[in-house]
Amino acid sequence: MYARIVGTGSYLPGAPVSNVDLAARGIETNDEWIVSRTGIRQRHLAEPGQTSSALGLIAAQRALAMAGMAADELDLIIVATSTPDFIFPSTACLIQGQLGNKGAAAFDIQAVCSGFAYALGVADKFIRSGSHRKALVIGAEVFSRILDWQDRGTCVLFGDGAGAVVLEASVQPGILATAMHADGSQNGILNVPGQVCGGQVTGDPFLRMDGQAVFKFAVRVLADVAEEVCANAGLPTSAVDWLIPHQANIRIIEATGKKLGVDRDKVIVTVDRHGNTSAASVPLALDEAVRDGRIQRGQKVLVEGVGGGFTWGAALFEF
Repeated sequence: MYARIVGTGSYLPGAPVSNVDLAARGIETNDEWIVSRTGIRQRHLAEPGQTSSALGLIAAQRALAMAGMAADELDLIIVATSTPDFIFPSTACLIQGQLGNKGAAAFDIQAVCSGFAYALGVADKFIRSGSHRKALVIGAEVFSRILDWQDRGTCVLFGDGAGAVVLEASVQPGILATAMHADGSQNGILNVPGQVCGGQVTGDPFLRMDGQAVFKFAVRVLADVAEEVCANAGLPTSAVDWLIPHQANIRIIEATGKKLGVDRDKVIVTVDRHGNTSAASVPLALDEAVRDGRIQRGQKVLVEGVGGGFTWGAALFEF
């Protein structure tokens, strides 16, 4: 029994915000500086009041429509997010309520930019166990809410958005292998070291990052975990038709593809238009490539992410 992807969907809020637009808002930066270091040219930013659940709901509805599945058929809903609407209830429960589903298991996963890979791995195991048959997996983020807009080293990197997939139990090949890892000793190189305590924000409520340390760590573990899932599936990396890495930085994406020996034209890239949307980046890129016809049924797709924690994970599936 396999967990097979039968629908994809995504949503980006508002009009694109270019690097020039950011500079016009008073951020000390320019287009050349951002593009040369990251490959990012624009991103989408949620309007005030637009939450992760609002973005995730639209992505979910589009994925369900592609799958030809009604929301009340779902028996599992997982949302990967680091920017939930509330401390609780979970964003998954909020989306479940808006979809009109009652009774499915619903919960959030917090693995930052690895969140979608983690959520896909968890849903795969639920379905393979036989306990659940139809799952909705969503990555949804509004990172613009946790950015220090005076820190040009981080605020220009991120964007908001959501992506989703619908999985169904099938005897046809679907998810072939998954892997999830973490190294908590690296928690200081990418974090938001604040919290709400006694009704007050304590610590630092903004995203902080050591860019060089993240780059070195990301390239190494993304290559390692890609090789791991291919080995677990009994396939060489050359069997991969499409690689969808976490969309954080074009340099990381290119370095990972090169290390794996994957041709550049087999790597899906959206970071130039979306920026880093954390747990939403992989499902956003997947949905785009499915809808524009690049990814076809029967092809093998490898998705992977790396994020604060430090966490990393991957999944290899036949679409």
